[in-house]
Amino acid sequence: MRRLSPASGAVPLVTGIVAAAALSGAAVVAVLRSGCDDPGVYEARDGVVELIGGCLHPDDLPVTTRDPEQPMPLGGTEPAQAR
Repeated sequence: MRRLSPASGAVPLVTGIVAAAALSGAAVVAVLRSGCDDPGVYEARDGVVELIGGCLHPDDLPVTTRDPEQPMPLGGTEPAQAR
């Protein structure tokens, strides 16, 4: 049977701390190298918060169109098709 000692719990703790520090460093480097000089600001206009400025443009976002869904009748069956 293995004896528990303070040293046996130190290795996973140190490994976790080193991994967290490495991931945090990678996140900081990714943000700094993103190439965006204008982070933008949020402004409230007519009760809606908008992002003004920044590096994201409407053309960068994928847009998919959806057909409007037909409401289900109260009986829970599919709506009858027109003949």
